[in-house]
Amino acid sequence: MLPCLVEAAPLSLESALQLAVQRSEAARAGRAGVLSATEASRAAGQLPDPVLRIGVDNLPVTGADRFSTTRDSMTTKRIGVSQEWVSPAKRAARQAAAQAAIEREAVQARAAIADTRLQTALAYIDALYAAEALELTTVMEHHAHEELEAARARLSSATGSSHDVLSLTGAKGSSEDESAEVRQQQSAARLGLQRWIGVMPDALAPVPDKALPTEEAYVAGHPSVATMRRDLELAKRAATVARTERKPNWTWELAYGQRTGYSDMVSFGVGIPLPIAPGERQDREAAARLALVEKAEAALVEATRSALVEYQVLSSDARRLQQRLDRYRT
Repeated sequence: MLPCLVEAAPLSLESALQLAVQRSEAARAGRAGVLSATEASRAAGQLPDPVLRIGVDNLPVTGADRFSTTRDSMTTKRIGVSQEWVSPAKRAARQAAAQAAIEREAVQARAAIADTRLQTALAYIDALYAAEALELTTVMEHHAHEELEAARARLSSATGSSHDVLSLTGAKGSSEDESAEVRQQQSAARLGLQRWIGVMPDALAPVPDKALPTEEAYVAGHPSVATMRRDLELAKRAATVARTERKPNWTWELAYGQRTGYSDMVSFGVGIPLPIAPGERQDREAAARLALVEKAEAALVEATRSALVEYQVLSSDARRLQQRLDRYRT
């Protein structure tokens, strides 16, 4: 028995989009950015590492006991630990800023995937259009060949004219040239699609009809708008962190001192920074962060306006093309 030959199913648009996302380096970079921000956020709410302190106090440097740590009773060998204390409010603000950074990276990752899908869809449409155009020009070339052969037959039977044969010969040549040009366009379009999906498909399935999104949904899901919204949220969180820095972090220290011939001692203390000029330091930092919030707000407004105009232009093109399709069908 002869083996059953099964033709490969045409590649669908959705399958092409999935292949493109799987092999997209931009999507992989976006996922790495999210992972990086997630790892950084885990440390944002933690206290700073404690500091081990080792030293010698009251070491003689002159006389018979110089540089000896055991002859003078005032010489103390000290070991201790200090810890900077960050208030829960500050840590919560830093954690919120880190979470905003994660959300921003996630939006950028989705934007990279969306751009990959868009470019793949455009390449798919170009390849599909070129294939349909080649099929049409091939049919026209076949008709031109048949008409030329019929004209030659009429000329040989003295019922036709040489002018008709000459005219149809030129038409056949034009059809062949058009087919060759479209064939070249199809080859370029297929290579463009292969750049995104990694394979050269044998055939492409027609693109299914899809409902157009609403204006609100389009603007809200636009990559630029979504990214600017996350930038604004991140700027607000950073401004909150800057405002908390107006209250300094305290540092506590505990040390154990060993002396020769006398009792050992324990020392403890607290270090409190003195913000003597908050208006020139902490307040300036907060003002700088608030200015970045205003900058992000302005950028979001501009991105929203651009997305709105883009939707209106695309909607107009969609209506025009739908009317054109309706005329062709009629």
